Amino acid sequence: MESFSSKDMALKAQKKILSSMASKSMVHMFIDDTSSEILDELYRVSKVHSGNRTEAQKVVKDLIKVAVKIGVLYRHNRFSAEELGLAEDFKKKLHQGAMTAISFHEVDFTFDKAVMEEILTDCRDTLLKLVEKHLTPKSHGRIKHVFNHYADADLLTNLYTPDGPLRNHLTKICTGLNKLVEEGKL
Repeated sequence: MESFSSKDMALKAQKKILSSMASKSMVHMFIDDTSSEILDELYRVSKVHSGNRTEAQKVVKDLIKVAVKIGVLYRHNRFSAEELGLAEDFKKKLHQGAMTAISFHEVDFTFDKAVMEEILTDCRDTLLKLVEKHLTPKSHGRIKHVFNHYADADLLTNLYTPDGPLRNHLTKICTGLNKLVEEGKL
């Protein structure tokens, strides 16, 4: 017997359309200004660190696609009670990561790359569990790509070098993270 659900079909179409619209102009429709500024700085960090504009764009585009898809799933109540618990765990870990990043930035020479790598890896693994039944393997690959990119030890070390070339970007990222935390959005 064939099982057809227009609601499921609409959700799939919405995810597909949104994933193809992950451009800078579309981001402003779904993401607030502070988050957009953080994404812009993450792009600049990736571009400077990798020396590859295309790779930097791909990482941020993957991040946006995943965030929008998860938002769509959440708005359509697609997560089970257990998955909502995972979402809450992810939110707590993301908040912890933001607070740790800010702390490492504000107090020079306190940066510990192992701590940041662990937080980002935990966030990645929790997020993968959350979307395991909802997103395609391609989207899982995007999640891994984003978190593995930003958890890279060399990138983190360069980002937190006190007089390094990425310090200005880190300051802007932490300012944005601070604002999101104060507004209760993170």
